[in-house]
Amino acid sequence: MLLLLLIAYSAALVYWMFIGFGRSVHTEGPFRYNLEPLRTIKLFFDLDNGVSFSGRLINLLGNVIVFVPFGFLLPLLRKSLRSMLLLLFVSALGILLLETMQMLLRAGSFDIDDVLLNLAGVLSGYILLWMVFLKGKR
Repeated sequence: MLLLLLIAYSAALVYWMFIGFGRSVHTEGPFRYNLEPLRTIKLFFDLDNGVSFSGRLINLLGNVIVFVPFGFLLPLLRKSLRSMLLLLFVSALGILLLETMQMLLRAGSFDIDDVLLNLAGVLSGYILLWMVFLKGKR
C-alpha cells in the first residue's frame, strides 16, 4: 500500500513540476539555471521585488512541503533509507535529476535553491517519521 502511495504521489509531483500550474515550455533562449546557493531564496525575502506574498509563500514553503512525504515514505519502504545521510543522498540524486530535466526539457529552470528547499522537505518528513514512529526502533 505504501509503495502504491509513493508511486501515485511521485506521479503527481512530476505532473506539477513539468505540466501543472500553467507551466509553459520556453523553446527560445538559453537554458535557465541558478547555481548560486540562496540567491533565489534571498530574492523572495526582498519585499521590494514585486512578488506577491502568496507567490513567496508558494515558492518557499511549497518547495519544502511537497517533498515531506518522501522523508517518511522512503524510510518506511526501505530499511536502509532510515539512515538520514543515505536518505538525503538518494533524495538529492533524485531531486537533481528532476531539476536537470526541468531545465533540459525547458519546462522550468534548474535552481540550486529548489534543491535545498526540497531536501529540507525530505529532512522534515524524516524528522516527523522519526519522532512519531521510529524512535527507539532503529
